[in-house]
Amino acid sequence: MPRSQPYQPFLLRLLHGMNALLIIGAAITGFLVYDSWDRRFGALSITTRNRSLIDIHGTFGFFIVYVALPLFLIYCWQAGRKRLVQADTFQQISNFGTPIWWYALQRITNTLMIVAVLFSVISGKFQDESWLPLSDFNHVAYAVHLIAWVVIVLALALHLLMSAKVGGLPLLLSMVKTTYRPEDSPALWRDKVMNMFRKNQ
Repeated sequence: MPRSQPYQPFLLRLLHGMNALLIIGAAITGFLVYDSWDRRFGALSITTRNRSLIDIHGTFGFFIVYVALPLFLIYCWQAGRKRLVQADTFQQISNFGTPIWWYALQRITNTLMIVAVLFSVISGKFQDESWLPLSDFNHVAYAVHLIAWVVIVLALALHLLMSAKVGGLPLLLSMVKTTYRPEDSPALWRDKVMNMFRKNQ
């Protein structure tokens, strides 16, 4: 019997989709920047030394830092906490192979993804655009940025795998639907946001 498709809040889908597109774009352009200028740990050599790639990568980073990520973090803190690591998550990990084990692993993966993105944007803010053109690679911020890139790619793959395991195709499709229920209308978002902040006062 096919699984029924779960309903995801429209605001979650919007913020999740916006962050996903920007982070994937940043990851791709980040690799192209590395492939252009660094190549110390292997490369595909599909790009030439192109300063504009650094600017494009930085543009993705700008929109993540100042628009998409702050809004998503506020949403996660206020309404999406259950999808992140909980107080009992690491206890649930001991129940290997059970449904709760998979849910716990999904929460850890979701949290790891957010932490990796935070490390990436913070380390990115401490970098100088002249480092790579000058082959000046020996900076802590750049090393952290490279490590964060690897973790983001792995966490993104795990995020998709865990979501597919926990909810299957219906869960994945529910995140890209564009329809919403009347009570989830964007016209009501302002009041809902105000109510969330009032509850935490």
